[in-house]
Amino acid sequence: MIFAIEEINTNESLLPNISIGYIIYDTCGSRLSSMSATLALMNGQEFAAGDRCNGQSPIHAIIGETESSATVILSRTTGPFKIPVISPSATCECLSNRKDYPSFFRTIASDYHQSRALAYIVKHFGWSWVGAVNSDNDYGNNGMAIFLKTAQEEGICVEYSVKFHRTEPEKLQRVVETVKRGTAKVIVAFLSQVEMGNLFDQLSVQNITNLQIIGVEAWITSESLMIPNSFHVLGGSLGFAVRKTNIEGFADYVTKTFWHTAFPCLQREGNSSQYGLNCSSYQDLLVLKNYNEDLTEQRYSNNVYKAVYAIAYSLHSLLQCTKKGGCEKSLTIQPQQVVEALKKINSTLKTGDHVWFDSSGAVVAQYEVVNWQQDLNGSIQFKPVGYYDASVPPDQQFVLNTENIIWAGGQLEKPRSVCSESCPTGTRKAAQKGRPVCCYDCIPCAADSNNCKQCPGEYWSNADKDKCVLKAIEFLSFTENMGIVLVFFSLFGVGITALVAILFYRKKDTPIVKANNSELSFLLLFSLTFCFLCSLTFIGRPTEWSCMLRHTAFGITFVLCISCVLGKTIVVLMAFKATLPGSNVMKWFGPAQQRLNVLAFTLLQVLICVLWLTISPPFSYKNMTYYHEKIILECRLGSIIGFSAVLGYIGLLAVLCFILAFLARTLPDNFNEAKFITFSMLIFCAVWITFIPAYVSSPGKFTVAVEIFAILASSFGLLFCIFGPKCYIILFKPEQNTKQHVMIKNPSKSF
Repeated sequence: MIFAIEEINTNESLLPNISIGYIIYDTCGSRLSSMSATLALMNGQEFAAGDRCNGQSPIHAIIGETESSATVILSRTTGPFKIPVISPSATCECLSNRKDYPSFFRTIASDYHQSRALAYIVKHFGWSWVGAVNSDNDYGNNGMAIFLKTAQEEGICVEYSVKFHRTEPEKLQRVVETVKRGTAKVIVAFLSQVEMGNLFDQLSVQNITNLQIIGVEAWITSESLMIPNSFHVLGGSLGFAVRKTNIEGFADYVTKTFWHTAFPCLQREGNSSQYGLNCSSYQDLLVLKNYNEDLTEQRYSNNVYKAVYAIAYSLHSLLQCTKKGGCEKSLTIQPQQVVEALKKINSTLKTGDHVWFDSSGAVVAQYEVVNWQQDLNGSIQFKPVGYYDASVPPDQQFVLNTENIIWAGGQLEKPRSVCSESCPTGTRKAAQKGRPVCCYDCIPCAADSNNCKQCPGEYWSNADKDKCVLKAIEFLSFTENMGIVLVFFSLFGVGITALVAILFYRKKDTPIVKANNSELSFLLLFSLTFCFLCSLTFIGRPTEWSCMLRHTAFGITFVLCISCVLGKTIVVLMAFKATLPGSNVMKWFGPAQQRLNVLAFTLLQVLICVLWLTISPPFSYKNMTYYHEKIILECRLGSIIGFSAVLGYIGLLAVLCFILAFLARTLPDNFNEAKFITFSMLIFCAVWITFIPAYVSSPGKFTVAVEIFAILASSFGLLFCIFGPKCYIILFKPEQNTKQHVMIKNPSKSF
């Protein structure tokens, strides 16, 4: 501070005709002394008991305190009087509260950044199980609270979090016992320099070593801890240190001041003989007069330097100083004016540092990551191995060179600190009751465990639960037994239908074939052939095209089939109505009208299918939810409404056909086809009514098998019920295949 003030007072461009004065109080680390010094600064040196305050502060700014707790006292005391306080080393995040500390500034970053960076460095090295020790004061408590919160967010478990104050040796002993009993190999020490010294002493006495200690700027570069046996306990420590900056001329200034203070003989006030007499006893030491290597770790010096210059630049602005005209000495400067000027300051020092304060009165967080290492002669070095800079983008803020790090106890291998080792493949984590989530037991994976590593969607774990293998794919194929059986019956149906068609074609001129429109009979046989064939589209690997084909082909062929049966039923019913005297109803149900009805009914189903395929068509889908161990390839319907419309339309025609056939069953005829149509529709409706619950409850490929069975059963029902009796007469009762026999009207018995 004195160096900076003397430098400013000799600077012709900064406060050119103004000299800065100062008074220094040493609080000796005592809060009581800090309060006394604060009141002395505010009242002035000559303030005596009984004097009245004049409302004017004798000082414009205070630089201090060193520790956060003392700075809190200082700032709360000076706050009502708007006296600016600038601390070079008080880092407690609590001081960032501008409501409580409106005139507080600091040339060091808040612990908010350092505490979070501690959690980041722990996570970076993969340590999930740590212990935590902090000073029981504002600095330690606030810093540790931020670290614990960030650690929880980053998935780091804290085995214990203990604290002590320098005046509490009993608590210190309990802390050491906790550390000794703990299993964590990494300790986060958010301690001030004094508390760290106390902890180090106890760790040394009890020979507690091989702990990877992560430190903070308050002690990580403290030279007071660099004693002969300290590396045995603190060797390999990592931590964040205030960034080193070289202040030109400062090392020589300190060295010169030291020699002139410690060795009075160097001050030549007498004759030369007296000088030689006084200095003769120091000859061995005087050779070190120009040695200044031990000043390299004066990291906080730059913070003090910046604090003094911040005040100087503020006064320079308030006094309206110019290089030629000097400063307006007649102006009266109030401390509150200095506070406002400090908020606006933005200057650059000769060291290259910027002097400015953010909205909380602090500067940007910039730390060096240092590592306690030992050189060849055994001396301790604070080796920079990385940095943290909050002023750059988040992905560039934290940089570490792990290759240059020496770990706890001087080891070259990074220590492990976990509560439980990672579970081997095939096992999962089971939380231990009452312990943090990082502590767990490893138990074999269950098939439905959410804690084990999930295989990708199309994979499944093997029997040993240690490898993902491709799931079996299930669909109804042509090569499996069930597929072969269904193909056989489908082709068998086609063959039977073809034989019936050949038989009817050869006997097309016989009365039994010509009765009830032989053209509809051939069209019905044609549609039944496609009904049998469409079942084949349901077998094989589902694809986008096969899914669309199978449902539309099924819907259209069955409507064509039922339309033919409906046409035949209407013809039977109308034929008997036409026998009544004066009736000419058959002219409306001739062959042309029958063909037109079949076409109209079928086109309506075609329209429904086109709309279905246009709006939301069926598609191939890999069902991985029904079974865990295999994938079911299936056709999703796309639009449930579309599928329901197709089935509903078929059902409507079937019910209508059944009702009409049922009404015509008692009509007198030696060969009443309505009876057989009734039976066929009864079978058809029964099959499809039972199909619905069976379809819904059948898993995997059996769903497709049920649908194919329904198609084949209903198709065989139509084929045998409608054409079976006719084939029987043609083949085995040819004497009944005459016009006279067919035209004989016998009253039919109802059933």
